[in-house]
Amino acid sequence: MSSPSEAEASAQSLVGKKVFFLHPHSVIKDELLARVIAAEYEVYTLKDRERALNILRRFPESILFINIDAGMKEPEWEKYVRHIQDDAELSSTRLGILSYNNDKELMQKYLFEIGIPCGFIQLKLGLEQSTKIILTALRANEAKGRRKYVRVNCERDGKATLNYKSDRGVANATIIDISSAGLACRFLSDPGLTPKTHLRNIQLKLRGKLLQIDGILMGPRSDDPNVWVMLFDPKTDPNHKATIRDFIHTELQRHLEDIDI
Repeated sequence: MSSPSEAEASAQSLVGKKVFFLHPHSVIKDELLARVIAAEYEVYTLKDRERALNILRRFPESILFINIDAGMKEPEWEKYVRHIQDDAELSSTRLGILSYNNDKELMQKYLFEIGIPCGFIQLKLGLEQSTKIILTALRANEAKGRRKYVRVNCERDGKATLNYKSDRGVANATIIDISSAGLACRFLSDPGLTPKTHLRNIQLKLRGKLLQIDGILMGPRSDDPNVWVMLFDPKTDPNHKATIRDFIHTELQRHLEDIDI
């Protein structure tokens, strides 16, 4: 397994840090992650602690929240955490702990003796407080980088498309990449449009999920006149944005699981 190139490291710094949750509780996976994703962080879940180490080597300066209530006994998790901090290839990882254990001595051990930077989140405090602590840790560790929105590339299997009715009939395009703020798409034929065209009732098909949305075609890319950039209407239904974010998270997770490490 090769180390990340300088170009990859630079790209990671530009777009922000990946946020991993290892062995997340069901309540974390079903509810808390949705809130973190809605805050535009790039979130993944991991199920295998050994593969997790290889993922962290592949993506240095990531953030990892570990559920110490599952997979191993707590003393083994302590060894795992110390190993990450002591390994030169892993030591740039920022760690946080998730647990329903409200033992203050256990919390103090991880926070002060071991020195994890992203907090010991006592889940018994409730969903709202746990989310607040995690989001505070992510902000403190500049997890977003310089980007405002998480974006995913959709080209590899063509499962994200759009169409709309125009004077020329139905215009179809393949979505190249998408965020909750907009997308880039490749039209199958010249759409005959001008920049700043406001389109209504665009149908997005995101791996089988359908939704209608309004948008503004900002213009074609300079390197390919068939690729247009579109911004979604600021008044877009929040439920539509949630569907788009869910698609982005699913695709990013799919890409991660396809990495051969």
